[in-house]
Amino acid sequence: MLYRQTAARSIFRAISRSNASVARSSLVNNVFKAHLTSSTRSAARPTVSPSLALAAHKPVTTALVRYASTSHKSDEDVDVMAGIKGDAKVIKQTFSLEDVPKDALYLGMAGVIPYLATSLETVYLAYEVNRANTLGDGLIFSGQSAELMLHMLEPVQIGYGAVILSFLGAVHWGLEWAGYGGRFGYRRYAAGIVAPAVAWPTLLFPVEHALITQFLAFTFLYYNDARAAVQGRAPHWYGMYRFVLTFVVGASIVATLIGREQISGIVSKDHNISEKISALLFLQKKEKQEAEERRKAEQEESE
Repeated sequence: MLYRQTAARSIFRAISRSNASVARSSLVNNVFKAHLTSSTRSAARPTVSPSLALAAHKPVTTALVRYASTSHKSDEDVDVMAGIKGDAKVIKQTFSLEDVPKDALYLGMAGVIPYLATSLETVYLAYEVNRANTLGDGLIFSGQSAELMLHMLEPVQIGYGAVILSFLGAVHWGLEWAGYGGRFGYRRYAAGIVAPAVAWPTLLFPVEHALITQFLAFTFLYYNDARAAVQGRAPHWYGMYRFVLTFVVGASIVATLIGREQISGIVSKDHNISEKISALLFLQKKEKQEAEERRKAEQEESE
């Protein structure tokens, strides 16, 4: 019986040892194979130095930096262009004439052409006079011809300016008669009275004084018309419409004054209103004296 137990224990120990050895051998084999595989892979893979690794990663970093800077720059450009386009859109909407009736727009633009033409011609004739005074002869006209034509243009420009001012004043009379925006009575009639009252006396002023006076009159009427449009006493588009026309006329007056200033010491000055009145009174006095002398001579002959 004891022998059998001892034999059973020996068999059990042998089986346990054999299982442990088998497990140990399989573990060693797996570890060894893994080591061989990793060694083989490391041997097959070329060794890369840190400098080569940095060089390999450097283009990627540079490209990322360039992309970031380029994308940031392009975003700024887009923002700037968007801002410029927005400002241009605001300016276009501010100075838009789309609401102005086409017939009024075309006729109004055509109405300032004579004023603009006389201004440009004045500038050119002033150039001719200045050139003739400096070089002895003008480009197309002689100095005397250019000066004579310049004096002929003066009453044309001033007279046409007086006509435009009177017309702009009469517009408010029409608005009052039509009852546009209500009835305002003398308040609106006053604009139609002041405009010709200021415009027509400029025909007697010296050229420079007449142009400056008309410039101030145009500016005042524009201010009055713009207020009328805002307050509903005139169509809403009338303010911008008047601004464009007044700008053209005002620029023409400024150009004329600059052109005449260039020849201020060359062309003979026009007589002012006091000199004209004095000359008229002197002529009347002289005619009376001559008539008195003829009457006395006739009396002496009859005696």
